[in-house]
Amino acid sequence: MGRFKTGWLTSEANLAALADLSGAWIDRVQARRPQSVIVLDMGSSVSETHGGQEGSAYNAHFGCTCYHPLFVFNHFGALERCALRLGNVQSADGWRALLAPVIARYRGRMKRRYFLADAAFADPEIYELLEAERSKYTIRLPANAVLQESTAWLLKRPVGRPPHEVRRHHASFSYRAGSWSKPRRVVPKVEWHPGELYPRVGFIVTNMTRPAERVVAFYNQRGTAEQYINEGKNAITWTRLSCTRFAANAVRLQLHALAYNLANFHRTLALPEKVKHWSLTTLRDRMVEIGAKIVRHGRSVTFQMAEVMLPRELFQQILAAIAALRPLPPPARC
Repeated sequence: MGRFKTGWLTSEANLAALADLSGAWIDRVQARRPQSVIVLDMGSSVSETHGGQEGSAYNAHFGCTCYHPLFVFNHFGALERCALRLGNVQSADGWRALLAPVIARYRGRMKRRYFLADAAFADPEIYELLEAERSKYTIRLPANAVLQESTAWLLKRPVGRPPHEVRRHHASFSYRAGSWSKPRRVVPKVEWHPGELYPRVGFIVTNMTRPAERVVAFYNQRGTAEQYINEGKNAITWTRLSCTRFAANAVRLQLHALAYNLANFHRTLALPEKVKHWSLTTLRDRMVEIGAKIVRHGRSVTFQMAEVMLPRELFQQILAAIAALRPLPPPARC
């Protein structure tokens, strides 16, 4: 990709079409395995820059000169949509332009729609959009004096000797910040860890009605989004944005997103159950970047591969699964 010319793709129309392509691919995959539930997770990341690249800037949070891309994943690990942003923008900057098209695609298709995000996306406009779309959400809420006062009864050190295991306490109450149009449910989580003097406290704003413990457990799925971002960095190297122009790097990120989704589709559709846990890096190292000896015969060409990387039986199962994904030929006409 280093020598790939992105000039003709940098036009506004072509870049918009590239941004929509991942969603179109995901729709085709979901047509093969119909679902009634979708969980969306939004998060930002860092892509370090070098030299005088257009749009790069110093970001104090990451402590480097970088771009600050934004991503939306689903719970199958597919990248629904992404956008390259300037290096010094806030984490939630441009969230609507990224999230609204994804929500529109699933409107009327999924019976249950969920959204997860960290405290950077604790924005009343996001709550209102999701509530209008009848989507459930759990978003981490930054702590403040009012929230801490509401959970003061949970912050008292437990009576007796310090425990050797983590003790967790949950609660639920209604809260309305000054910028909110109405009260919303807040679920605090307080954890007492062995050897620590003070508890760890977190707050989640949600419109879910399930018990507080289950709300926290659902929010804890956010860790998978960080895993997907790291896989994109390590296996697809989508942080390799070395063009001088910002628009060219935006195109490169979209092309990396397509490559990531192709690899993830391979993992979710073609891998046997016993290796479904493979990361994209493992998939790349064991199936793509491997050596083979080519033996030519009169009527065939044989690829001889080391079974230590991919056993013959497993390779045959993967090839059979890929073959099953091909569309059926049209019926012959009489």
